[in-house]
Amino acid sequence: MTVKYIMKRLLRDTGGATAVEYGLIIALIVIAMVAGMQAFANEVIEMWGLVGDNYEEAARKAANGN
Repeated sequence: MTVKYIMKRLLRDTGGATAVEYGLIIALIVIAMVAGMQAFANEVIEMWGLVGDNYEEAARKAANGN
């Protein structure tokens, strides 16, 4: 095998390119998932904050007899 033959064979091989494309697609999907989970987490944190505030207000009213 000559160097010229090996270089031609490497240039014709597209298997590596396909693997790189799949890797990029997976990376984009993971980035989208992380962004979505972060937005969801922020909404859940805000919701539980409101629940806590309402609980404290109800407990305060119950303690004052209102």
